[in-house]
Order: sequence, then C-alpha cells, then structure tokens
Amino acid sequence: MSPPPQVLIVDDERDLVRLVEFNLQQAGFETAAAYGGEEALHKIRQRVPDLVVLDLMLPDIPGTEVCRQIKASPRTRHVPVLMLTARTDEVDRVVGFEVGADDFVTKPFSVRELVLRVRAVLRRGGGAEGDQERDQVGPIRVDPAAHRAYVDGQEVALTALEFKLLTTFMTRLGRVQTRESLLQDVWGVSSDLQTRTVDTHVKRLREKLGAGRDLIETVRGIGYRMVEPQR
Repeated sequence: MSPPPQVLIVDDERDLVRLVEFNLQQAGFETAAAYGGEEALHKIRQRVPDLVVLDLMLPDIPGTEVCRQIKASPRTRHVPVLMLTARTDEVDRVVGFEVGADDFVTKPFSVRELVLRVRAVLRRGGGAEGDQERDQVGPIRVDPAAHRAYVDGQEVALTALEFKLLTTFMTRLGRVQTRESLLQDVWGVSSDLQTRTVDTHVKRLREKLGAGRDLIETVRGIGYRMVEPQR
C-alpha cells in the first residue's frame, strides 16, 4: 500500500493550521506545518511534499516568493501549490498564478471545500480524455521533465504559467479551447476570473514563440487552438 499524500500547510495563524491539519488527516492525508516562508522552504528541502497549502500573507517573506522558489527548482516544480489569502482583488490572484500557483482559495473558506480542492488539485495532471502528449509541434519543442521550451532549437524563457498554457495547447492539438476551459485547466479556476486574463497570457506566449507564434490561432468569439504548421 502506498503512503498517504503529504500536504504542507504554511500559515502564521496557528489555530487555522491546526484546524486544516485535523480535517486533512481525517480525510486520509499526512500533514506537516510551517508558520513562515523560510520555515516552509527549509521543510521542503528536507522532504518534498505532495502539495503545499500556502498563505499569501506571511510574516517573513511573501507567499508569492515561496511559490516562485518552489516552482523554480527542478526538484520541486512539479509540486502543486494551493494559495490562501484574505484578499479578494483579482490582481492578487493573477500574481499568484503568474508565479505558478495551481489553485486559489479566499479566506474565510469552508474547510470541507478546502479538502475537496486539495483532492482535485492532486487528481489534476492526468489530462483530459483525448489528450495526447506532444513534445514538438513545428519549430516548438518542450522538455516537460526539465520544464524548458525551445523554438528552432533556441531556448525560450517561459513562466510556469506560460509553460503550462503551451503544453495544454500542444496536448490538445487542433482542438478549440474556450477561454473558460483554459481558465479551468491551466489556472485551475472557474470563469469568475475574468477571461481577459487568458487573452493577455496568450498574447505574451505568442510574442515569445517567434517563428511558432502563428501556430496558436484565435477562434473568434470562442477561444484558441494550436495547429500543425502548413507544409
């Protein structure tokens, strides 16, 4: 029997941490706790968890910086990060997703909902039905294990979110992706996050893809799709 997934909870509110730990343990997870960003990074260096529940507002370093460091390291970039915040401003969500957060929960929240979101994030990654792994489309090539992308053999610097967006397009080659489905599958949120966020990120991704930019087509009024280059 495989061991239960370990969830690291990072928050300076100790009562909240105890409550979340209790409920996750009741749901069958193993838990660990950290009350600041530096402590969290230290614990992650000691043992890589299966998922991190991370508060945005920490007493030492911001949660966004903790997330950025997790996603920047080859050893931990695969670890899902579920961010907690008391803020409701869309800009905070966008910043969180920019540094690679996989999901976002606003305080106050239902602990039952949090447990369900943890399960959903851990399940995510198998891909939707019909997805086919592709590491190259035309001049664009990706190395998922190294989290690197190349165009005509030259490496392109992508954020964690841009890389996820690109690989989503590549695995669903030729299939139209609505803005709402991209928000769900790439950002991990429903369409309450404004769909212009998708347009902004697709625009940035195209700019970085150079010779491969035209392979991501706009489907007017619906969304986007990636196509094979014309021969």
